[in-house]
Amino acid sequence: MVSLQEITEQALNEERYLLYIYTPFCGTCSVARTMLEKIESVHKETIFYEMNASYFPEFMYDNKIESVPCLLIKEENQIKEKIYAFRSIGNIYSYLIQYKPELFGNN
Repeated sequence: MVSLQEITEQALNEERYLLYIYTPFCGTCSVARTMLEKIESVHKETIFYEMNASYFPEFMYDNKIESVPCLLIKEENQIKEKIYAFRSIGNIYSYLIQYKPELFGNN
């Protein structure tokens, strides 16, 4: 099964990524993670990086992450979106269509 990939320092320097930020004991984070895992399972590939916010306080501060769960979308070396309300798988897909169109054959 495909699973979210833990972010690395090298990956943080990539110009484009989808980053799921969580803390281990957050119930809402667990629900959000399940949604992201289902999306990856359907596409049979790793789409999202994940970051335990507890280990990256400087990143949290520098990027003004207000709460968890958070889906941070970086595009062209700029943070484009910070999604805090995951709501549904359909809602997450609305962002994927915009920021990761290659998943849908829209290159």
